Amino acid sequence: MLQTDHIDLYYLHRRDFNVPIEESIGVLADLVREGKIGSIGLSEMSAETVRRAHAVHPIAALQTEYSPMTRNPEIAVLDVCRELGITFVAFSPVGRGLLTDAVLDPDGMVKGDIRPGMPRFQGENFVQNMALVRAFAQIAAREGVTAAQLALAWVLAKGEHVVTIPGTGRIDHLEENIARWDWEMPDSVGAEVDALINRESVAGGRYNDAMQATIDTEEFA
Repeated sequence: MLQTDHIDLYYLHRRDFNVPIEESIGVLADLVREGKIGSIGLSEMSAETVRRAHAVHPIAALQTEYSPMTRNPEIAVLDVCRELGITFVAFSPVGRGLLTDAVLDPDGMVKGDIRPGMPRFQGENFVQNMALVRAFAQIAAREGVTAAQLALAWVLAKGEHVVTIPGTGRIDHLEENIARWDWEMPDSVGAEVDALINRESVAGGRYNDAMQATIDTEEFA
């Protein structure tokens, strides 16, 4: 139990496609007026859906996967959040562990880890993506930061309305993530990363078909 009668930020993490977004936000807006929640957030939703939701009640935050490996927010959501004054919350900013100095082996991941079921971690896709990861790590080392620190700086450079929420279960990774909080990535390095890792060079989608069907984000043609 949360042991509280107030939640500062309440996310609607997935859209119910059988219910108009206006209706869902209307219910959450009632909870704001009742003092049960402070503000409303959305997750994995398109720019159009965000606009419709925001017209009912101001949306405080929009959470979506974003990293050099995942560029979907660049289609429209980043700009809509900037326009409407919504904080863009980038989850998996280190590419679900790809953009780190960790040695990854999908076959050796613990039971319950969802990554082996994701196309980017499978077969030839994983082999191709690891070549990008090694080159990315070389850029980071040259700049005197870790791969994760470079990935976080890349995301944060996308706008003052952008924040990151890297997930980890280890204290040393947490310490690494915040150790170079004051490092600003040079624009030339950002351009180098973009030339290396982009929607054309990354192999495989970020979700399998079943998971993809639950989200409302824009997809590249």
